Amino acid sequence: MKRKYDVVIVGAGMVGLAAARLLSRDDQLRVIVIDAGARPVFRPDEEMSLRVCAVSPGSVGILSEIGAWHQIVSTRACPYRDMKVWDATGNVEGPETLSFGAAEFAVAQLGFIVENVLIQDALLRQVDQSDVVVHFDSSIRSLARSGHRFEIELESGEKMTPDLLVGADGANSFVRGTAGIAIESWPHAQKGLVTCLRPELSHRNTAWQRFLKDGPIGLLPLDDGRVSIVWSTTPAEADEAMQMSDSALSAKLYEVTDGVLGRVTVAGPRGAFLLNSQHAKEYVQDGLVLIGDAAHTVHPLAGQGVNLGFADASKLAQIVSAALRAGENPGDLPVLRNYERAQKGANKTMLHFMDGLNRLFSNRSALLARLRGAGMFMFNKSGPIRAHAVQVALGIR
Repeated sequence: MKRKYDVVIVGAGMVGLAAARLLSRDDQLRVIVIDAGARPVFRPDEEMSLRVCAVSPGSVGILSEIGAWHQIVSTRACPYRDMKVWDATGNVEGPETLSFGAAEFAVAQLGFIVENVLIQDALLRQVDQSDVVVHFDSSIRSLARSGHRFEIELESGEKMTPDLLVGADGANSFVRGTAGIAIESWPHAQKGLVTCLRPELSHRNTAWQRFLKDGPIGLLPLDDGRVSIVWSTTPAEADEAMQMSDSALSAKLYEVTDGVLGRVTVAGPRGAFLLNSQHAKEYVQDGLVLIGDAAHTVHPLAGQGVNLGFADASKLAQIVSAALRAGENPGDLPVLRNYERAQKGANKTMLHFMDGLNRLFSNRSALLARLRGAGMFMFNKSGPIRAHAVQVALGIR
């Protein structure tokens, strides 16, 4: 008789739930998810959520494998088929503008813009059809190492000593901190302002990004014709924007988007958050693994955060499945090192690439601005290099 192994996942966000469903497909695993928050609720007849993400084709494949994608795409997901990236020193139709189209890469679309809560809801529906046990509103009273494993005690008094503890509890991970795993951090001296706009012109299923002197502004197409924006700027300017009237903020955003979609009108709530990139110095310990934002957070300028997390979840499930077939314990350190080797380098490379882009384009030097323009023009003409970079971002290579 095959032995049963216990896996406890802390965090029922998109990445934690994806990992739970992927791992649960192996009948040797008993999977439990713990989350201190309430169960998320998605109602299609309610206003679109402010929190959205760009889902790459690679992540669509993972969500399809889980069985969640059909609900997502048939409910409220906006495909984007083109992308335009340009510098504030140029214009959107200039020769230095980076333009990408789905047809160029033999895909139907470059990705989809989807509400986070819709993805969670779709994943939870799949989890509910499995043997995964999910505890919402369950806080951890204590977490401590017990030999080669971690012992968890909930506020309810329930105790668990899983073979594998998965930290999927976000950038401020309790699991990571309690395990004593240090992080490297790169503060951006920026805040991200998010809201929705009603544009005068059609977004044409295009994702737009303009690099300004204090950071980029991205416009992401939504299913109802609006666009979601993420404006990375100085904390002072973000705080000022939060206090503006809708009409004043609309005028400001028309200016900073270079009027690419005509006049825009604020058409949703707004929020602002500090931007910070960070990377865990270790992804694994004996009996413990970090995935998603608990392991790494990146600048939002390319929308890669959740896609990196889904890739983590998928790779972890593959590594664990291979270990079980080989008769190994999924929580043993040599098994988990395989996951760390597969993910850590690639994630850190993406983090530094995003951080470098943000710093490069936020530099106010006139000379550097001219060099940026020349570099973007050359990248546009670089053929295989350009194709490889975009395929990596799409998660199809």
